[in-house]
Amino acid sequence: MLKQSVLIVEDDELLREFLFETLNSHPFEIDSAGDAKTAKEMIKNKMYHLVLTDLKLPDKNGMTILNFVKKVSPDTGVIVMTAYGTVENAVEAMKIGAFDYITKPFTADQIDMIILKYFDFSKLENENKMLRTQLGKMYEMENVVGHSANMMRIFEIIQTVAESNATILIHGPSGTGKEVIAKAIHFNSKRRKKAFIKVNCAALPEGLVESELFGHEKGAFTGAIKNTRGRFELADGGTLMLDEITEMSLHLQAKLLRVLQEKSFEKVGNPETVEVDIRVIATTNRDLKEAVKNGEFREDLFYRLNVVPIQLPPLKNRKDDIPLLVKHFIEKSAKENEKNIPGISAEAMNMLINHDWPGNVRELENTIERAVVICRKGMIKPQHFLTFYDSGMEMSASDNGNGDVKNLAEIEKRTILDVLLEKKGNRTHAAGELGISVRTLRNKIKEYKEKGIVIPE
Repeated sequence: MLKQSVLIVEDDELLREFLFETLNSHPFEIDSAGDAKTAKEMIKNKMYHLVLTDLKLPDKNGMTILNFVKKVSPDTGVIVMTAYGTVENAVEAMKIGAFDYITKPFTADQIDMIILKYFDFSKLENENKMLRTQLGKMYEMENVVGHSANMMRIFEIIQTVAESNATILIHGPSGTGKEVIAKAIHFNSKRRKKAFIKVNCAALPEGLVESELFGHEKGAFTGAIKNTRGRFELADGGTLMLDEITEMSLHLQAKLLRVLQEKSFEKVGNPETVEVDIRVIATTNRDLKEAVKNGEFREDLFYRLNVVPIQLPPLKNRKDDIPLLVKHFIEKSAKENEKNIPGISAEAMNMLINHDWPGNVRELENTIERAVVICRKGMIKPQHFLTFYDSGMEMSASDNGNGDVKNLAEIEKRTILDVLLEKKGNRTHAAGELGISVRTLRNKIKEYKEKGIVIPE
């Protein structure tokens, strides 16, 4: 494990030795310097995690060290040591970027405490940076899956508009991935380090819509027991996604229009204006022009939102992307479920390609996830979609290489009979192997018996 490196900058030799001995009780790599010139050379030639510097040095003010560190090694922490009479200078150092200060004289325990406090803070900050990086990677362009002509055009739009502040309106049927596209825009923009706040306009509680969006003051209405920030304020500096914007009432549409125009609003119960810097991305699965024509949506708000329109096609119109999506979802689900699934058979893949997917990408992802759960080992095969056929999802298998095309019902029957034979008629064991309930298996056996099919006992 890499040791934490600390540089002590102190001209008093006795204090320098005291600090060295005190810190030496920890697994730190410790260096020391008696003046600013030496310290600067050391900082240029070595990466330090922390610099502990006196504010009064023989050749330079300790502020010089602080400014130099922030310029040369901005991730390095700085703690300043100061005499009682120069505390104001130490406070000024913190404003510039020092982590903390300690006044002389101090004990070994006091210096220990402040240094360990810094390294605890540094560890937490690094973990947060890592999480933010991982979150950003989740929505990098390569993770918005697709290589069809339709998707390539959408990728080009995202890359063009991501760094702008333009309002975006994403159209598309349910399940096409509107939120994924919205997040890709956010995490590829200059707002990526700020919040991405989603508001489901259809799920906002009646009577509390304004409070949810704009916040409220304590006592503004019955149940308002504390001051609360709304979604607009929480998204300040970042991105606000208004999902299914057509579900917003005309009254609220007028307020939204004002926020977009003036970048400000009032909380419920407070007349003071709150200013915000947000980017709005709205989504809808309806034809907004038709909604405007029917008087269900404000025309002025439509044009305010429709600065950059993005139209997501249904999955049936981008079937070239299905193999890529299937591969992506298998890898994702196998990792989440800790399973080793090498892939999918050609017959099963063709079944997926031939399906119309009324639920679009979301339906495909759920289908793959269930198949991964059901598949005990090896590749995903047609029989791993049995439960979907039970729920009325008709899927046709493709040419099996012999020229005959079998439907899923035939594959299902053959699989069930084979497993029953293998399990010597034990329905509980067979159902477990098939990944279906005993009740479903019993109903299938009854259906086969009525058709005169012999069931293995």
